[in-house]
Amino acid sequence: MNFETIIFEKLGHVAVITLNRPEVLNAVNSQLCTEVGEALEAVANDPKIRVSIITGSGPKAFCVGADLKAVATGEFGSKEQAGPWGFAGVTNHYINKPIIAAVNGIAYGGGTEIALAADIVVASEQASFALTEVTLGLIAGAGGILRLSRQIPQKIAARMVFEGSPLTAADAARWGLINEVVEAHDVMPCAMRIAEKIAANSPSAVRASKEVFYRGLDAPLDFPPSARELNQSYVDEVMRGADAAEGPLAFSEKRPPVWKDDE
Repeated sequence: MNFETIIFEKLGHVAVITLNRPEVLNAVNSQLCTEVGEALEAVANDPKIRVSIITGSGPKAFCVGADLKAVATGEFGSKEQAGPWGFAGVTNHYINKPIIAAVNGIAYGGGTEIALAADIVVASEQASFALTEVTLGLIAGAGGILRLSRQIPQKIAARMVFEGSPLTAADAARWGLINEVVEAHDVMPCAMRIAEKIAANSPSAVRASKEVFYRGLDAPLDFPPSARELNQSYVDEVMRGADAAEGPLAFSEKRPPVWKDDE
């Protein structure tokens, strides 16, 4: 696949998508939305890929959000221009394989919204997060407001949304917005270590677990027991697969499992 605004690599069972517009701090235009969306579709449809990592090129920024020059000229900014997969091709693009955001620098506006849309976030000590849209007369319209209030305490989220002020990586970790804070040189190695741990697990079990994880968030647990019914449907599906037999067998034989469901 030939891309101009991103770099797409397959490293074993891990795909790495690098936002590659460093001259504008990886600001997002409509082409980048399309290309990231296409890359994630490739991830979703490739049985050999089990996890993806999204990061940014250059030492300063993960992503500073929308390309404001493109927004000001009308080139980019509407729902139609972002395309079917939403901002940066990811914020409205669910795939049932884990996505890790490796935040190597500033993640402002849509950059924070990309991180919020990821399942796991690793960040550099120099990284910072902010929904800056209100300072520009705009609104964080790519799910950032909705996701932020679900991922960190409401009062902390409210201040970020209404002020537009940044949160340091240390504070983002403190409030549960990100998983790991590491030195700048260790962002991608850390993300790869997590990705490889995930990729070592049964792909079918991980996919089912992600479905239950998100679909069950707003489902009642006890009355009515919608969440339990959802959970049981995926338990039944996984138990019918070959991996459910292979995992315990490999453990008892003290050997690495050979996953078979995706063969």
